[in-house]
Amino acid sequence: MSYRLTCETKDDWWEVEALYDTCFAPGREALSSYRLRDGVPPVARLCMVARDVDGIMAGAIRYWPVNVGADEALLLGPVAVHPTRQGEGLGGLLMYESLANAAKYGWGRILLVGDYPYYSRFGFERLADVHMPPPTNPDRVLGLELVPGAWAGVGGDVTKITQP
Repeated sequence: MSYRLTCETKDDWWEVEALYDTCFAPGREALSSYRLRDGVPPVARLCMVARDVDGIMAGAIRYWPVNVGADEALLLGPVAVHPTRQGEGLGGLLMYESLANAAKYGWGRILLVGDYPYYSRFGFERLADVHMPPPTNPDRVLGLELVPGAWAGVGGDVTKITQP
């Protein structure tokens, strides 16, 4: 299947939210990672949607700025692929393309909460010194260096970016 990846626009918002509702359990917005996103705009040029040849949304990925201790990082997520499109490599395509864009735009480190066996294939490692708000399982806190050494010496609590 062929997909067209584009930056998410304001017109895509409802479709992306509907996709997330389809892919994730009810109450997804009660997760601690959502508290870090409340009132903070996503990093628009990294948020992507995937549409098939008929223009139907099949996947989406978003990124948000956060603080880790005194340092800034990108919080990846959610990433979702419609259940009827899973197993086609679309999640990997969204990951690789968006990570390449994050590197191109000068970001050094990515943070996410997810399954290590899945995300390790993209180079993510567990971050023992990074603490997401509770009740996040610490084994699911993962990071990726887009610049060698970007996570060296970075640790502490993950907090919401405060807007000026």
